[in-house]
Amino acid sequence: MNQQLLLDLGTPPPATFDNFIIGANREAVALLDGLPAALEAGRAADRSIYLWGEPGCGRTHLLHALCHASQAARLLMPHTPLAAFAFDDATRIYCVDDCDTLSPTQQIAAFNLFNEVRARPHCAFVASGSTPPLTAPVREDLRTRLGWGLVFQLAALDDAGKTLALQTAARERGLVLSEDVPAYLLTHFRRDMPSLMALLDALDRFSLEQKRAVTLPLLRRMLTQSSAEGATATHDAAPSGKIAPHE
Repeated sequence: MNQQLLLDLGTPPPATFDNFIIGANREAVALLDGLPAALEAGRAADRSIYLWGEPGCGRTHLLHALCHASQAARLLMPHTPLAAFAFDDATRIYCVDDCDTLSPTQQIAAFNLFNEVRARPHCAFVASGSTPPLTAPVREDLRTRLGWGLVFQLAALDDAGKTLALQTAARERGLVLSEDVPAYLLTHFRRDMPSLMALLDALDRFSLEQKRAVTLPLLRRMLTQSSAEGATATHDAAPSGKIAPHE
């Protein structure tokens, strides 16, 4: 029970525009942040938006942030039931994440949904993928629709941006990172943001369990303990939150 309570305390905060580190993506973030108000006022000039970039660039965060900012937004993902792709008059913003991995039937539904949205000036369609729309591995008709509107390639954060992102995420969890912790993580472990955030979540839980501040010695202690436990356990597959050093 105590362990479960500690895990609950370590739940990551929701993705919002406020806790997104903008970096070189200011234009895309400003457009998405202002989209709900623009639709409400009937002055949204761009109602079809596509975000793409390498894993960890922030496209999923931005779609979650948009849905967090508007109660009239709906998030659709590859694991979302097909019925959720149906158009609903109560929804004004449809966000389709990882659209390049949708199933064939979901692609058909996304194509039909796009057409429904385009026919209504008060609605918007925002999608994301790992490649530009013209090379997305989806149906030709959907691929064409994805490239109709604004297309933004999101730039990954540099080391300074990643450090700021870690510090911001730590503050939202009630943590204060010593200055040497982000630098150590960026030097010794996988540098993509999902891996860094997973490691921060693990560090958050470990600091609660140990009742100690987040310092480099505490980080090293956690890693040592994790390595020792991993050496005595047999895993069929690596868990999503696995602590992985640089390769």
